[in-house]
Amino acid sequence: MKKFFFTVILALTLPFCSVFGQQNLFPSQTIKSAIVNEDNSVTFNFLAPKAHRVQIVGDFMEGEKGTNAGMVASGLVDMTEGEGGLWTYTTKPLASELYSYMFMVDGIATIDPNHPYVFRDFATLTNLFTVPGGYGDLYSVQDVPHGTVSARWYHSDGLKAERRMNVYTPYGYEQSKKKYPVLYLLHGSGGDEDEWKNFGRACQIIDNLIAQGKAVPMIVVMPNGHVGMNAAPGESDWGYYKPYHVKDAPGAFEGNFMEIVNFIDREYRTIAKKEGRAIAGLSMGGGHTCYISANYPDKFDYVGLFSAGIGYRRNENMSPIYENMDAKFAAQFKKAPKLYWMGIGTDDFLYKNVKELRDRFDAAGYPYVYRETSGGHIWKNWRIYLSEFAPMLFK
Repeated sequence: MKKFFFTVILALTLPFCSVFGQQNLFPSQTIKSAIVNEDNSVTFNFLAPKAHRVQIVGDFMEGEKGTNAGMVASGLVDMTEGEGGLWTYTTKPLASELYSYMFMVDGIATIDPNHPYVFRDFATLTNLFTVPGGYGDLYSVQDVPHGTVSARWYHSDGLKAERRMNVYTPYGYEQSKKKYPVLYLLHGSGGDEDEWKNFGRACQIIDNLIAQGKAVPMIVVMPNGHVGMNAAPGESDWGYYKPYHVKDAPGAFEGNFMEIVNFIDREYRTIAKKEGRAIAGLSMGGGHTCYISANYPDKFDYVGLFSAGIGYRRNENMSPIYENMDAKFAAQFKKAPKLYWMGIGTDDFLYKNVKELRDRFDAAGYPYVYRETSGGHIWKNWRIYLSEFAPMLFK
């Protein structure tokens, strides 16, 4: 009888033990936050009854008190404490966009526990929300055919390492036998191969532009631009370390970039010609784009510099990749690339660098498309640049 009774209890309790072992059942606050109101203002709520001061910092703060233009987190504003220690803040009506934010609680940065949509940007976690109706819709998953994103590893002989990249293939790629053009999309110094996929919303942008008939179906390759790391933090044999700025050998990524191109041409059905390749990047990746396209003038017909980290004066003689740039630009434009595109924010700390490059191009008579936006060195601008650059490719 005792044996039977124990068996029944065990049978009844084991499923509950299994559930507790597999699911996150920790209690959470029932408060809603990052609420988009009817007028496109957004209300944030944070429960902290013992806090003395709670602030919010986000890239939607331009024009409000505490603005520090040019920073990723471009504002710092006090929230108001209400009954029971509930701190609140409501923005002015916001333009349609994808925004990021975090809280500062008595000077300590923390994410919003009541809005679980979080991305990692290098070593920083930030919450995200979307205001619909314009760019926000373009950056969101819509009811359209979707492409496929794969994390691929390739071997680099030049860097003597296995390295990781993300590859987007458009809807229908797996079922077709046709060949596709390729956009190589490069991240900034604080990023990795996941940055354009996450913060940049590159896959959603390309999906939606293709569905709208504004962009040609294309493969998008998002490699890791740091030669000092093989993959994004947490995705390599380094384990779960705290991300830090690795030291990259000057010119090493650019000098070995054709290994990536050759791998993609070998593994995917590509238009393996200059007219079937585009390359673009933000910040450091914009600098990489400038040097790679100039050093390999026969390989890329479309070039996009997004707030490009161009500094060939200070990099001169550090690597052959950076030498004789005027001669390399002359050779590149002699081969008449179909599009050379530059974009920069008016408050970007790299504005003068891009202006210097434009002056050199103007003096030499090189054709290019220039786009100037408000704001600084921020994702808001880079997503806009991709959404404008991509429709101009491969046509």
